[in-house]
Amino acid sequence: MSVVKISEIYIKKMTSDDIDTVVQIESEAYGEHHWSKSSFYDEMNNNLAKYYCARLASGEIAGFAGTWNIIDEGHITTIAVKPEYKRNHIGEAMIVQILEDCYNNGIKYLTLEVRASNTAAIELYKKYGFSSLGTRKGYYQDNNEDALIMWTENIFYDKFKSGFEKNRENLKSFIQIK
Repeated sequence: MSVVKISEIYIKKMTSDDIDTVVQIESEAYGEHHWSKSSFYDEMNNNLAKYYCARLASGEIAGFAGTWNIIDEGHITTIAVKPEYKRNHIGEAMIVQILEDCYNNGIKYLTLEVRASNTAAIELYKKYGFSSLGTRKGYYQDNNEDALIMWTENIFYDKFKSGFEKNRENLKSFIQIK
C-alpha cells in the first residue's frame, strides 16, 4: 500500500456518526482484538472520555485518538491512523491535541500502554516526554505481547512545557492543524 502525503488536517471531537469508520481503522490497526462499535458508543457516553478524529480537507477520517481524564491524570486509551496516511504526523498531531486539552483542563500527568515491539510509537511518545516505567506482561490478547507502561512527568513543569512547545512548533513545518 502506498503512503499518501497530506499537508493539513482538522482535529474534531468524535461523534457517534464517526464510529463505523473509526472501527474500520481500529480493525486495520489492531486486528481481530480491536474495540467493538458498542465500546466506542459507550465511550461517547463516558463523562471521563474525550475522543477525536483527524480529518482530511475532504472530510475523510484519517485517524483517531481517545483519552480518559480522571482528576489530574489522563490516560490515552487508543490512537490509530489509517495505514495509507501514516508518516504524515497525524498521530503526532493528535498527541498535541491531547496535551493541549490536558493543559486546558488541569491534567498534570498522562499515561498509556504501548506494544513493546511498536518502536515507532514508543519513539513518538518519548519525543513528547513519556518514559517507560514498567511493563504489563502478556497484555495484548492476540499474541500475549507485553505492553510498556509509559508516563509523563508533570506537564506543567517548565522543562516539559518548553519541550512540548518546541515539538508543537516543529510539527507546523510538516502539517497544518486546523
